[in-house]
Amino acid sequence: MAGGGGAVGEHYMRVIRGDDGYGDDGGQHQEKPGAAVSVAKGAAAAAAAGSMLALAGLTATGTALALIVATPLLVLFSPVLVPAAFAASLLAAGLASSGALGAAAVGVLAWMYRYLQSPSGEHAPAGAGKVEHARALLDAKAHDVGDWVQHRLDQART
Repeated sequence: MAGGGGAVGEHYMRVIRGDDGYGDDGGQHQEKPGAAVSVAKGAAAAAAAGSMLALAGLTATGTALALIVATPLLVLFSPVLVPAAFAASLLAAGLASSGALGAAAVGVLAWMYRYLQSPSGEHAPAGAGKVEHARALLDAKAHDVGDWVQHRLDQART
């Protein structure tokens, strides 16, 4: 579909392309901006790009200087810093996993509460049908095992 249209709608595509006539002044087209406006826009863009490039350079220089200054300190204190970093990472991993497991437990408890509070079939939470099906299968299997055990006991008695 070159040019758009189709399922989206031709009017919508004309609006997107800007050829819908909105903003026209009765067929009189305004002139394109002059060269002075284009030069001013270019100068503003160049100034913005230059200042951002200068800030990026200053940031890179500061990072390199900080690394140069900090490297001897890191080497001197590495027998302390490496185990401390390892312990801190273990602590962070433990806290993150604890929080994730706690959130999962709260979600399961909320699901169970909604499941137990809902009348059978009405406004049951997602997955309640699967839980009921699994419960019915377990119940049937338990009865089958009970019947099998009873049958084996009867055979053993005779």
